[in-house]
Amino acid sequence: MLFDSWTGLWRVLLVGPLAYVALVAILRISGKRTLTKLNAFDLVVTVALGSTLATVLLSKSVALAEGVLAMAILVFFQFAITWLAVRVSWVDGLIKSEPTLLVHNGLFLEQALRTQRVTKDEVLSALRSSGAGDLAVVDAVVLETDDSMSVLKGQSGTPETTTLANVQGELSA
Repeated sequence: MLFDSWTGLWRVLLVGPLAYVALVAILRISGKRTLTKLNAFDLVVTVALGSTLATVLLSKSVALAEGVLAMAILVFFQFAITWLAVRVSWVDGLIKSEPTLLVHNGLFLEQALRTQRVTKDEVLSALRSSGAGDLAVVDAVVLETDDSMSVLKGQSGTPETTTLANVQGELSA
């Protein structure tokens, strides 16, 4: 269906800006940490906020006040859990994964690649993205908790970072 009613369009025109302003205000109050990409937990919160905003905009059965409250609750719990994670190590371990070494001294760590479901081609693409064309010049490649790969080169020791999504995009191109 291309068009349902003018009422739905007017609702989106009214509720959309109000919900957007409310979300921006909530995010500003909660601080910079709310939308970081430090780990999978942060990604889930970001996606949930987007989904909630879309639901408020498009679902006639969800009132603006309910949607704003839902967004505030998501941000509050994200704030509370990250606040706890900074202060309580087992909470931090519960919501964050550990970085994984994929290459060490120019050699692939096969078990780590299998466990993290990363192919050698993806690692090699990350090497090329960082300017290292050969495994021989690489001390280590680390799969970080935010889905990026850090490439530690032997000569400069300068880490270069690329995201796994970028690597997968390069491989499919």
